[in-house]
Amino acid sequence: MAAVKKMTIKPFKCPPKLPDKFEENTWEKLQQAVNAVHHKQAVSCSLEELYRAVEDLCLHKMAANLYKRLQVECEKHNEQKVKALTNQTPDYEAFLGLVDATWQDHCSQMLTIRSIFLYLDRTYVLQTANVRSLWDMGLQLFRQHLSRYSDVEKKTITGLLSLIQRERNGEAIDRLLVKSLLRMCSALQIYSDSFEKPFLEETNSFYAAEGVRILQQTDVSEYLKHVENRLLEENERVTSYLDVNTRKPLVTTVEKQLIQSHVSSILDKGFDTLMDQTRTADLARMYSLLSRVNAQDDLKSSWHVYIKKTGSSMVTDEERDKNLVKDLLDFKAKLDGILSNAFENNESFQGTLKDAFENFINARQNRPAELIAKFVDEKMKTGNKGSSEEELEQTLDAVMILFRYIQGKDVFEAFYKKDLAKRLLLGKSASFDAEKSMIAKLRTECGSSFTSKLEGMFKDIELSKDIMSAYSQTQKNLSQNIEMSVHVLTANNWPSYAPMEVKLPAELAVLQETFKTFYLTKHNGRRLMFQPQLGHCLLRAHFAAGRKELSVSLFQAVVLMLFNGSAEIGFRDLKEASGIEDGELRRTLQSLACAQVRVLKKTPMSRDVNDDDLFSFASDFTHKLVRIKINQIQMKETKEENEQTTERVFQDRQYQIDAAIVRIMKTRKTLTHNLLISELFNQLKFPVKPADLKKRIESLIDREYLERDQSNAQSYHYLA
Repeated sequence: MAAVKKMTIKPFKCPPKLPDKFEENTWEKLQQAVNAVHHKQAVSCSLEELYRAVEDLCLHKMAANLYKRLQVECEKHNEQKVKALTNQTPDYEAFLGLVDATWQDHCSQMLTIRSIFLYLDRTYVLQTANVRSLWDMGLQLFRQHLSRYSDVEKKTITGLLSLIQRERNGEAIDRLLVKSLLRMCSALQIYSDSFEKPFLEETNSFYAAEGVRILQQTDVSEYLKHVENRLLEENERVTSYLDVNTRKPLVTTVEKQLIQSHVSSILDKGFDTLMDQTRTADLARMYSLLSRVNAQDDLKSSWHVYIKKTGSSMVTDEERDKNLVKDLLDFKAKLDGILSNAFENNESFQGTLKDAFENFINARQNRPAELIAKFVDEKMKTGNKGSSEEELEQTLDAVMILFRYIQGKDVFEAFYKKDLAKRLLLGKSASFDAEKSMIAKLRTECGSSFTSKLEGMFKDIELSKDIMSAYSQTQKNLSQNIEMSVHVLTANNWPSYAPMEVKLPAELAVLQETFKTFYLTKHNGRRLMFQPQLGHCLLRAHFAAGRKELSVSLFQAVVLMLFNGSAEIGFRDLKEASGIEDGELRRTLQSLACAQVRVLKKTPMSRDVNDDDLFSFASDFTHKLVRIKINQIQMKETKEENEQTTERVFQDRQYQIDAAIVRIMKTRKTLTHNLLISELFNQLKFPVKPADLKKRIESLIDREYLERDQSNAQSYHYLA
């Protein structure tokens, strides 16, 4: 078998040598390619051949020299292209077009050159410190020559600012051109210093002038819309072509010049008008814009002043008393709507609303509390007429909001109690459920001590039903033509009524005595005091046209029943026979002979009742209804009644002050005057003046509950 020969590989006797002028020849080929790219000509060699040529130079450690040669070529070209832009057309838009074309060419050419010299970029550049990538080198050269020929840079920035100014003035511009050039500025790292700084200065000047001009020419509503549109435009400008980091300083500049600089003018010129007209959308816009510049406190101050001023004009105008509570409810509903829809239910604004309402509603002491009580009275009387139970409940909830604001809650209680008594005793209440609901609201708001007497009034009405049921059982075997119902009231729960005398007809007097005997037999030791001014009757009257039923007060019934035995009676005789007080009798006769329903005739005919007047039964009276209600003039509230109620409140307050002073001094034993006054202000729930407190302290000293310190007149001691 033949032997196998082994192949042996031996090294060269001497290493291979590069061809002569290898570097120069290779660079010449690459230089031609670079020049072709710069002049937008076809490259004679394939890109693969050029790439390998770069690779060969790098592998033979010629990369550094290659980088320098390429940098020189690019620098010459960039200098030539930038220099060519000098002394070009004065038309800014045309000039910017040339700059953009130069920049686009530069970017395109550098991408092509980088693809040829990619091996150099990925080896030598990455491995050598302080050597820029080919792309960055191109940017640095472009920036360098742009700075060298500063007129080009300056004209470019001025042109960009001019275009943006034209756009702000409503002209259409080439946004793509602006976007491209601003991207160039960002790439060259001159955006912040060369463009953004003068751009923000121009913006500041532009909007400073515009803010003054527009605010003078338009109303606040239009101005706010203009500001809102400007902010949208500037944000859109950032989205379209500005650098995203410009957004914050740009928007801040616009806000400062269009909003912050004119906060006082905006509020002084337009806030009251927008509030008066309830222009919620404009107020929401104002709130939004002022919030951007931290001017909510200024808006809140105007909100407070407006509420206080408008509310005070309503409360202090006595001519508006009739509809004051309804006006206040409407005003509060309007403010709540604005607070919700325009001011985003801001808690701070809610607190301001509360403070302003409390301020103006108590500007007229006690009267608003009285009117609120009267308003509830009307609602409880009319009840469901024209409104559902749900609507009535909503109205009561709204009234409770006003109630929270008033300081004289004891005044409200006094008038509410008096009106509730009339509703319960005269059957005027339209809904017991609504009455109890209102008392429940008052109890929740003020505690059980506030409503204990009001609840006691309802208990008396319920107990009276049981009493009358028992009384009826004792009387069912007796033949009676008159039905009677009596309310037995606990004096402490009800308003105090001045006793009034009346001579009841025999039929009614017998019934009164019968009930009195029955009740006192059941409840030994109690005392009954009848209140005839609160009574009411249903009389059957026979006229020529037929029988009618007359719903009248007890005083009216007493007067009418006197005509059962007399055809004509004079005023003096009526007064003696009825025993009714003079003024009350005159009002009663007016309601029977001078009002719309005239069941008596008066001679002579006049509105006023005189001592010599004669009265007769109007037998020819006609009316389309069978049951007729004759207005009970005596139940209409008089000025004297109001004054009496107010006086009772004043007396109650004095007792409360005295009790509070004694309670505090009993606990503390010794106190200075100022500390005692401070404690009283904390404990008392109604408005009171220091002078009034001082009078009560003096009164207690006189009555020996307190004494002054002998060495310090401003200090008091409690006397056990």
